[in-house]
This record gives sequence, C-alpha cells and structure tokens, in this order.
Amino acid sequence: MRKEWLGALSLTLAASIWGGMYVVSKYALAYIEPFTFVWLRYAVAFMVLFVVWLRFGRERIRRTDWKWIGLVGVIGYVASISFQFIGTKLSDAHTGSLVTAATPAFMVLFARILLKERLTPVKVGALGLATVGVLIVVGWEGEGTYRVGSFILVLAAVTWALMSIYVKIGTQTLSTLTLTTFAIGVAWLLMTPLMSIEVMQNGFPELNGVLWLSVLYIGVVSTAGAFFFWNKGLELMDASVGSLFFFFQPLVGGTLGWLVLNETLHLNFFIGAGCIMTAVTWSTLAERRQQLPISERNL
Repeated sequence: MRKEWLGALSLTLAASIWGGMYVVSKYALAYIEPFTFVWLRYAVAFMVLFVVWLRFGRERIRRTDWKWIGLVGVIGYVASISFQFIGTKLSDAHTGSLVTAATPAFMVLFARILLKERLTPVKVGALGLATVGVLIVVGWEGEGTYRVGSFILVLAAVTWALMSIYVKIGTQTLSTLTLTTFAIGVAWLLMTPLMSIEVMQNGFPELNGVLWLSVLYIGVVSTAGAFFFWNKGLELMDASVGSLFFFFQPLVGGTLGWLVLNETLHLNFFIGAGCIMTAVTWSTLAERRQQLPISERNL
C-alpha cells in the first residue's frame, strides 16, 4: 500500500474514532470528573501502548528526543485533551466535535511560525473563514456554561494544532509508536496531581459496568489507537493535506450526538460547519495544487 493511502486511512480512522468519542465521553463525564477521566484514559492507553512498544517497537530514545515527547505530551495530551473534556462537559457532543475541527486552520498559522511555511493569501483567507465559522457556533448558540464550554473547546483546537506540528517534527527522529507511547506516559504522570485534587474534593467515582466499558473504549480505542493513527498519518502525509481528514470528526460526532444523545442540531451548527469545512478544503486543495508541476496546474 502506498504511503499516501496508508496515511489517508490512518487519519480517517483517527478522526472518525474521535467523532464517536465525544458521544461516549459526554455520557461518562456525567459521572466522572474531567481530570479523573483523562487520568483513567491515559492509564489504560499507556499500559496498552507500552506493552506493544516492548514487543514490537523498542528503540533508543536520545536526550534531544525527549523535548518533542514532552511538548506533545504537555501541549496535546495534557492541555488540549483537558480543554476538550471540560468544554464537552459544559456544552455538548456535537459542538465539541465541530469546534475542535477548526484545528487544521490553526495548523496553517503554526506551520508558518515553526516550520517556516509560506503564508499565502489562500491560507490567510481560509484561516479567517474558519474563525468566522467557530465564532458562529460559539457566539450565537447557547448561554452561560454552554458558551464558556464552547470557548474552552476553541482552546482545545488551538493546542491540538500546535501539538500536531510538534508531532510532524518529532517523527523525523522517532517512530510513531515511541513518540505516542511516551508522550501519553508523560501526560499520565502530569495529570496525576490534577486527578488527586478532584478525588480529594469529590471522591473517586463509583464505576459500574457501563462506565468501565466507556473508560476502556476511550483508553484503548480513542487514545491508544486513534492517537497512534493520527500521528502515523501526519508522519506519512503533508500536514496541510492530512488536515482535511479531520472533518470526519464533526460528521461522525454530530450524527451520533443526534442519534444517540438526542441532541438538537441548530441552524448555526450547519452554518459554522459549512464555513469550517469550506476553509480547510479550500486551503488543502490549494496547497496540493501548488505541489503539482507548473504544466499540470491549469489542467
């Protein structure tokens, strides 16, 4: 299988899994506090990935590699995922999957700063259109905690975009399995104090069978599996092209939120989704066109 097709399959799987994750996490967060849920999620994911790493992916990690492991773990797996869970708890599943889908547009900005990619008029216009789409969803729908949750989800999108750039850099010297495994390990350790504070305040949640299944699903499928697939896809494909596949997330998340949780999809959701999808599709296709030989660009 060509690496482009393998990268596309990996990114599609990751984004689709995350779309469904918002529905599962929305249910579980009604009973488990956000930081405790993240800690449980990483405990399961790290144990699974570490066993796989010991069996199939063991490699030497140089001192300089820990910089990228740490940045991915702190910015992506601690900050972004915490913002994501808190925002979803305060808003709803389909808004969470949609607002964080603005991530690819923010990746354009960070790619310019960190990778020195040229900031073209198309990229600037796409970033502006995606921002408008996010503001439509955040600013016109809901009040109080819903609006606070929506803005926290914007922070989740920004930090995940920054992390994705560091993944692209880190996988130049590390395997995807090693980077994903130890970045999750770092995040697990850093989430322990936050989880401990929640447990001291609220006690450890009583987990029934359904909640344990939710934790296992989030840990094994949505974390160990999806994080690996996303990082592998970014390794195999150009970041701006790969970002297009993020749109499977709001499509799956919005649809499942409507089917499973009986959430209402307001008109603003579709307007905002249209703006964000148009922005990222526009910038991605323009980037791919620029990579073609000059003789083929007008065909």
